[in-house]
Amino acid sequence: MKHLIILAVTILCALPARAGVDDVLERHILPGLSRFAQAAERLDAAARADCRAAALREPFHAAFDAWLPVGDIRLGPSEQAALSIAFWPDPKGHGRRVLDRMIAGQDPVVHDPTAYATVSIAGRGLFALELLLFDPALSDHGADDFACALVRAVAGDLRAQAAGLETAWRVEFAPLLRNAGAPDNPVYLDEAEALRAIYTQILSSLEFTADQRIGRPLGSLDRPRSGRAEAWRSGRSLRNVLIATRGAHALATALADGPLPDSYAALARVEEAASRIVDPAFQDITDPQAWLRLEILQQRVRDLRAAIEAGIGSRLGLSAGFNSQDGD
Repeated sequence: MKHLIILAVTILCALPARAGVDDVLERHILPGLSRFAQAAERLDAAARADCRAAALREPFHAAFDAWLPVGDIRLGPSEQAALSIAFWPDPKGHGRRVLDRMIAGQDPVVHDPTAYATVSIAGRGLFALELLLFDPALSDHGADDFACALVRAVAGDLRAQAAGLETAWRVEFAPLLRNAGAPDNPVYLDEAEALRAIYTQILSSLEFTADQRIGRPLGSLDRPRSGRAEAWRSGRSLRNVLIATRGAHALATALADGPLPDSYAALARVEEAASRIVDPAFQDITDPQAWLRLEILQQRVRDLRAAIEAGIGSRLGLSAGFNSQDGD
């Protein structure tokens, strides 16, 4: 009888970890990757029908919206794939230079999808498309222009990347997370490692949003850097902050083995601070009042991170990995 009780306690202790991983995969990561793959496919189809900028801005936004809830997850196949899907920050403007060079040289690589997959990551993905669709110097192309063929190449490559990433997760990596601790699992030696890896992604996403998506343009009060805002050309800077933050919170609620009331309150404060931002591209932050509103939003994102850390970390006995941008 004593052995049965010990066995029952052991099983019950293991259940939250397994359930947490399954919930994260089934409620957030896998459906999120599927939505992104579908949105990228629609964007590619739209580009093949009409590659001019005005026709593609709506499907571009839809694809970006679908990417963000899973875009900060840097585990398994996403560690490398995320770099070419969303190459940002790009402080030296590599993306613009790669695209300019291809346009100037009428690079035939745009007609070969296999070859385009080997192009510099700065010339691929969502931020390359943003330049081609929203930068005035690149977006005014006609249907017969080389830039239009380049748009089709980038959109087709994005579709292939999204489909490949979804497949890699479903077929290869999700089973490793589900079966953490199995004798043949070379990545996660026990369930706690799998939980910790996911938990680290939640915290690192919110850290990235506070420090990079907001912190880079925020700079300092006497020297704001609005040109460093993420996706400012397409007016998505605030939109990206909100979708990524909601995605991190959704990941946290899927991982948790109970309610997280403090995190919901903290998320509501993020939303309230965001509602006070006037320019969604953060281009008005040379105005001290606009700068202060953005700084308040940054603090609210950090408060949400702290609430999740207190709500999940203490409950599950977890701490983040040593590198919050790494899955280890």
